[in-house]
Amino acid sequence: MLENVHWLGHACIRISGKKIIYVDPFQIQGGETADIILITHGHYDHLSKDDIRKIQGEHTVFVVPSASAGDVSGNVRSVDPGDELLVEDVEIRVVPAYNVGKQFHPKEAGHVGYLFKVEGITYYHSGDTDIIPEMKGLQPDIAFLPVGGTYTMTAEEGAQAVKDIQPKMAVPMHWGSIVGSKKDAERFQSLCDCEVKILEKEN
Repeated sequence: MLENVHWLGHACIRISGKKIIYVDPFQIQGGETADIILITHGHYDHLSKDDIRKIQGEHTVFVVPSASAGDVSGNVRSVDPGDELLVEDVEIRVVPAYNVGKQFHPKEAGHVGYLFKVEGITYYHSGDTDIIPEMKGLQPDIAFLPVGGTYTMTAEEGAQAVKDIQPKMAVPMHWGSIVGSKKDAERFQSLCDCEVKILEKEN
């Protein structure tokens, strides 16, 4: 299931198949031109205009939370938690992402994660979040979850979230850059009750 999946560091994922999809490009060297760019929220390490320019093409479609939609230029689809849309034959469901007990990502800010289906595989990119009720029963094939702590879930909390999400496979992210280390990813792997793949950073 991971043959088309690339971790570009921090929370950036690229899906390379019939459609090229990026989530939260940040500190990337460049790469394939994006068909779709999904942005989870407006923080600089998730909505980076410099990095967007490296992969934006004439026909790139952006999916951006409404609070940050004005910060992106081009073909922009403004979304809010609970929305469902079809972009370039990719089914996208917008889910909430927020902190519980800390204020870096308050629920009222409208930050999001995405559940999206590409070539028969369903991916869940949680965005910056803690364990939240909206995760229960999502059941993606692959879940990308933050494990670095401080601003998001710790490795322990991420493993607990997996019990609610019920993915076939989990991939830790949001480590190795601003916060978190490979030890957090390995700790997450050791605690999960599903298959976990720690990806090597690409660029």
